Amino acid sequence: MDSYVSEQIEVSQTLLIRRVYVWMCAALFITAGTAYRVSNSEELLRIIFSSKMSFFGIIIAQFAIVWFLSARIKTLSFSTATILFALYSVLMGVTMSCIFLAYTQSSIASTFFITAGTFAVMSIYGFTTKKDLTSWGNLLFMALVGLIIAMAVNFFMKNSMMDLVISCIGVLIFVGLTAYDTQKIKALMNQENTEENQKLAIIGSLMLYLDFINLFLFLLRIFGRRR
Repeated sequence: MDSYVSEQIEVSQTLLIRRVYVWMCAALFITAGTAYRVSNSEELLRIIFSSKMSFFGIIIAQFAIVWFLSARIKTLSFSTATILFALYSVLMGVTMSCIFLAYTQSSIASTFFITAGTFAVMSIYGFTTKKDLTSWGNLLFMALVGLIIAMAVNFFMKNSMMDLVISCIGVLIFVGLTAYDTQKIKALMNQENTEENQKLAIIGSLMLYLDFINLFLFLLRIFGRRR
């Protein structure tokens, strides 16, 4: 009986984690499409980037959506959570449209495939490993805080060597977070295919989506060819 229950839990986990990746891929598709569309519209670029108020308003809205989803996911309906996640993907696409202006499309494409391969390997590792990655969480969080501080300092120093070091460390951090978050999501989704688990799948998708986006951006800073 125990083996049967264990098998059912494993099947449920597999189905739900698959849904996490479907949502994540859909969000990435929305972001990429939005970024490409905005980057090819002079009018939209002018509206977004000509005013600091409009640009920072979009950034603040992104943080607000992430905070709201994370804090209220248990009380939100599944449809509301889905709409907010889709809206976040669009807003991220708007802010990321500038990469099409700064980097060549070929380097963006090649970096995307490098990111996808790295992400897939680490996510599979996080899902299949028997090693408890909980200890990674605190270390990666502290490293992320240090990285943010270093980026803030280098924003004023504008040291190219430091920028490269920061980018390399950022890649390592989000490679680790991909495995850690995957295992964390797997551990959360050990029940039946309920609406609560569907909403957890949205949060899980958001976590992995952010890991992918940040990994991509740091890799682009290393491998991207500027126009």
